[in-house]
Amino acid sequence: MFFNNKFHKGKYSELDPKHILSTLEKLQLRIEEQFPDSGLGKVSLEMKEVAQAIVDFVQKLPRPFWIIRILTFLAITLVIGLAVWLCTLTVRFIPAGESGLMEVLQGAESATNELIFLSLAILFLATLENRIKRQASLRSLHRLRSIAHVVDMHQLTKDPAGISGEILTTKYPVKRVMSAQELTRYLDFCSELLAINSKLAALHVQYFQDSEVLKTVNEVEMLAHELSNKIWQKIMILDVMKLGEGEGEGESEGE
Repeated sequence: MFFNNKFHKGKYSELDPKHILSTLEKLQLRIEEQFPDSGLGKVSLEMKEVAQAIVDFVQKLPRPFWIIRILTFLAITLVIGLAVWLCTLTVRFIPAGESGLMEVLQGAESATNELIFLSLAILFLATLENRIKRQASLRSLHRLRSIAHVVDMHQLTKDPAGISGEILTTKYPVKRVMSAQELTRYLDFCSELLAINSKLAALHVQYFQDSEVLKTVNEVEMLAHELSNKIWQKIMILDVMKLGEGEGEGESEGE
């Protein structure tokens, strides 16, 4: 063999669901501690419940569906047995002459149709387990995609310009009660939730290799990455603002 597909699975070569859950639980407690009764805290609490359900789900993905596999085995056995029986029957009872040849051709055509039908049934049963797991995985990933958008909604109104006073006053102002340091921490929590969200998505292809599921996982990870980039742009603006305030205080003291 030129290629050996039995790669070593080390302790640090795969995501550990227990560590993901532990990290999320600690993050949820930190959010509640710093921002009690906040919407982001409620999102993190619900995300913790979703994460536990996802971990339980993905750990069941490698397990076989024995009922489907038994039905597939019986169908394959039936097809093989039917093919052997038809061949034996045809050879044993072939009449002599032209009429015998016509009966053989008619029997062969009928047997071919039956074999095609049974082969399609086998193909359906053989792919049924994979399709069931795929649909369940896509539903799970859709929930993670929705949570990512909810996290984005919570950071959407957290504008650094509101702290500097540069934001224009509108008829429907957004209540802003955070300092620059608190806002930075809040946005950092949003980014951490998105990072954990993408890791939960990656668990699906760690336990179940399917091209469509892998494509959806990549989409969820890309979404989390793009949303996190938006958040870090705000954090960078806040860092520049705090740096400017520090320089301003230094000049005042020098005067």
